Amino acid sequence: MTPPHLALPPADRVRSPLTGWTRAHWEALADRQLQALVPYATPRFAQYRLPGRGSWSGVVSDGLEGFARSFLLAAFRIAGAAGDADPALVERYALGLTAGTDRDSGEAWPELTDCSQQMVEAASIAVGLHETRPWLWDRLDTEVRERVVDWLSGFVGARTWDNNWRLFQVVAEQFLASVGAPHRQADIDGGLDRIEDWYRGDGWYSDGDGRNFDYYIGWALHLYPLLWARMAGPGHDGGRGAVYRERLAQFLATYPDFFGADGAPVHQGRSLTYRFAATAPVWMGALADCSPLAPGLTRRLASGTARHFVERGVPDERGLLPLGWYGTHLPSTQAYSGPASPYWASKGFLGLLLPADHPVWTDRELPLPVEESDRYTALPRPGWLLHGTRHDGIVRLVNHGSDHNPVEDTEGPATDDPHYAKFGYSTATAPETAPRAWERAVDGHLALLAPDGTASRRRRIHPLACAGRVASSRHDACFPGTEDTYPILTTSALYGPWEIRAHRVRAPAGAAVREGGYAVADGTPPQVERGPGWALARTEAGLTSAVVGLHGWGAEPEAADAVREVEANAYGPHSATPYLLAGAHPGGASVHVTLVVLTRDDVRPWALKEAIGCVVRGDAVRVTFPDGEELVL
Repeated sequence: MTPPHLALPPADRVRSPLTGWTRAHWEALADRQLQALVPYATPRFAQYRLPGRGSWSGVVSDGLEGFARSFLLAAFRIAGAAGDADPALVERYALGLTAGTDRDSGEAWPELTDCSQQMVEAASIAVGLHETRPWLWDRLDTEVRERVVDWLSGFVGARTWDNNWRLFQVVAEQFLASVGAPHRQADIDGGLDRIEDWYRGDGWYSDGDGRNFDYYIGWALHLYPLLWARMAGPGHDGGRGAVYRERLAQFLATYPDFFGADGAPVHQGRSLTYRFAATAPVWMGALADCSPLAPGLTRRLASGTARHFVERGVPDERGLLPLGWYGTHLPSTQAYSGPASPYWASKGFLGLLLPADHPVWTDRELPLPVEESDRYTALPRPGWLLHGTRHDGIVRLVNHGSDHNPVEDTEGPATDDPHYAKFGYSTATAPETAPRAWERAVDGHLALLAPDGTASRRRRIHPLACAGRVASSRHDACFPGTEDTYPILTTSALYGPWEIRAHRVRAPAGAAVREGGYAVADGTPPQVERGPGWALARTEAGLTSAVVGLHGWGAEPEAADAVREVEANAYGPHSATPYLLAGAHPGGASVHVTLVVLTRDDVRPWALKEAIGCVVRGDAVRVTFPDGEELVL
């Protein structure tokens, strides 16, 4: 269901030729979401208890989350209208602040304690109070302001998780400082100093120690430091603000390459149910006046993403944001997410803080990079290759660096997660995340298979190289419940819409080797085809995933096929993944080379298998393409 129709006057049709969206669409979308929450409010509006699966933090924490995250959206709406928003909206959140901080109200928020979920929500409340100060904070009764300060003061001297959570303490205590309340400058400085340990260069942070690269870099590691700088004010940030603006500028230089022509962000990493929040760093670049992106590109990217979700039923028919990507899909969410967690999507409405006459709102939209040309982008810091193809608008991410594991010398074993362990992600597909599918580990994975069919895991990723159109990494394949490991070195090379993936494998005798392509999903079961050394899966809409064996794969009928799943994929209830199989490994080393395809074109794998040459000699793999170009890996 889409927001109410907004007839575009001629001037707006000229300004927004690509998405058709204007600031009025964003305001209507914000208003619809905020109004839809009202039936789920507690009597004094301190909590919003939404339907859906609860988080591990409990119903009261989930209710606070509903208040805090929607307050962030309300704050951007109120401040963006210079207070000329619906008075009932301001009143609801004023009442909620009054009751939430009143221990005798029956709706009181949990106290802030070390590493508690309410720390996350308190940061949103602090940001919202800062941005709406003339219309909300300054009009609260003195007693209520004192109670809010008392509640936020739970941050002072407290311990947070050692990742993006450090920044929640930073912005909350900076708000306390801005209203003259007690705070610890050491907490603020310590949090800002800590993120320096995670800065990897070229605008990239890791979210904590290790190789934790995902959208948290944009909607947290870049966002909160610049929100802190807004709170601290010009000349009071010790020069940090200029550093943060320069880093965000570097990050944004390639960020548009993560978005498909249909507005979809690449589906990789955790907390993807935040959806619109993926646009937050783009808006922040404009708000902090540090963006390298033209204003028309900023709006086109953000509006395209918002429209992408709206056209696919987000918000839903109730006006709510469900747990999932489009509709509700719990297997793709995390246990810490409750029914109001998706409302961190509010960060995607940061652009409403820009005045209506800002160039971001008035300039003509400009096309995304993938709408202008085929794109190849190497990002050595996270170890990613991005490649987008203009004719079908798909962007693919080849992962040789992000595994979401702690550094190797910390306690605890490495784990794997479907949102980080795959070789490939895209704007048109999602990994299979239901437990049974994750146990099989077919899509986007090179697996050793034990005789009982158990698949090895790709846990800690060791990046080796990432430049131009080529990236490589090593992982030590391991079977669940065992300590034995088998090194697999993989090199990926991009060629048009294709990826050539070469693996040097060490395997125990008798194991099989299996390579899975992208999982494609739809409302109806995808069509599956297979032949000697190739397999494909195609949705009714024509999205095709194919794998073609170029070297090291079996030619017998059972050596290529596809596995089907139901309710395992965020993109649709029916999914399928093509795969190749080489059975009965002799033990020791082997080389396997695969052509991996994801496209909206017609694909004839048998023709590709005949037309692409592949010769392996020692450590060198030479691939010859139909146009005569050669590639040596």
